[in-house]
Amino acid sequence: MSASALIFFRAAPVVMTFAGMKKYLIISFIFYAPFFACAQENWDLKTCIAYGLKNHLSKRIYSNEQLAAQAKAKEALSAYLPSLSVTGSVDNNLKVQESIIPAGVFGPTDTKIAFSKKFSTNAAIQLDQTIYDQSLITGLKANKFAKQQAELNIVANDETIVYNISTAYYQIFVYREQLNLLRSNQLNYNRQLEISRLQVEKGMATPVDLNKIQVDYNNNDSEIALAESNLVTSINQLKNAMGVSLSADIQIDSIAAQLPLNMQKLPADTAFNPVNRVEYRLAAVDYSMLEIDEKRINAGIFPTLSFYGRYGGNGFGDKLNESISNITDFSAVGLKLSWNLFDGFKRGAQSGQARYLRLNASENLNLSRANYHLEYANATTKVRKAQSSMINDEQNVTLAQSVFKSTDLQYRKGVTGLTEWLNAQDALKDAQNNYLNSLYNFYLARIDLEKANGTLLNFYSSL
Repeated sequence: MSASALIFFRAAPVVMTFAGMKKYLIISFIFYAPFFACAQENWDLKTCIAYGLKNHLSKRIYSNEQLAAQAKAKEALSAYLPSLSVTGSVDNNLKVQESIIPAGVFGPTDTKIAFSKKFSTNAAIQLDQTIYDQSLITGLKANKFAKQQAELNIVANDETIVYNISTAYYQIFVYREQLNLLRSNQLNYNRQLEISRLQVEKGMATPVDLNKIQVDYNNNDSEIALAESNLVTSINQLKNAMGVSLSADIQIDSIAAQLPLNMQKLPADTAFNPVNRVEYRLAAVDYSMLEIDEKRINAGIFPTLSFYGRYGGNGFGDKLNESISNITDFSAVGLKLSWNLFDGFKRGAQSGQARYLRLNASENLNLSRANYHLEYANATTKVRKAQSSMINDEQNVTLAQSVFKSTDLQYRKGVTGLTEWLNAQDALKDAQNNYLNSLYNFYLARIDLEKANGTLLNFYSSL
């Protein structure tokens, strides 16, 4: 049980009713169930990826972005839906404005007259409906691509989760293999130390020989400590990639970490299609959105037509209650035409910017297509070379083990000396290190090939 769980239980009151205790235990179980599950399960690669795809915090971020895209689409559509507004005002005209009636109309001199009173009220409700706005019509087409962009971002995030979990998982497996080999070598050194101590006591060997073995023993012991530290670090990295708390205890299934069949078998040589890459599809969506934006700006040259209907009332009085009680209503309906014939070349400048952004997006698509072809070709070459190196290094370990066993037997019979024994042991360690490096390089190259081919999610499904 984690420290936080212990604190949680210690903080509980000592006196509690049966019903309260039952409710408390249920809540505690629900809260800590994921951590208990992590501690009890053996996690293979597919289980780790499935957990990450469901629980990683980034999933919430991209899910919220998808919801934001849907809300933005509604916002764009609202400009073509009817809008209803209500306005109202009450004015206290501290000094009523007066107008002048020129002389000769009602008399020989100018006449001052007020067309309002001290208090005036106004209230109105208005309905507006856009009938035609080509810019809005064009802009609405971007909603489809905005939704696609949000969906593709989710796919791209899922691929990142699959990639990060896979690389961290196989790194754990390689470090465990390294620890197993180092501990096996440590047994050889330890056994040889005991033999050499007896030989030194009997005068059959010198202390220098014993010191040589002790040095190799100490070096190997340091390598074990480093490998243990690397293993803890890689497990924490896996937890982070999965979205698991670092305090959770995850038991990695070492047997399941063996090279799966779909990793051993390389993909067939087929024509690479850049559309498989989610990054390419996102770039294509960006281009489409820029294309629509350019058309939307150019559509600003067309006039807009809208309908409105208004109903309201005005009231005037020397007192406030008179301005409210003596309200005269009014109503109107009409069409409004707006046509911006000249805007100081603003629309032309905006259109030029949009055009060049679209052209650059088109060129970037072409560059990306070429880069993805190159990345896939390099990944294919790299994985085949890594596979060949792994097979050769694995065979070399078998040979080095055979040489060491033979040398160890000869040393015990006194046929060969300590130097040959140490050289055989060092050769075995070198072969093991080369194999571990080539093994991880193959794992990484294999995952990189799936990434370059845009098939990481297919790889996960085939586990």
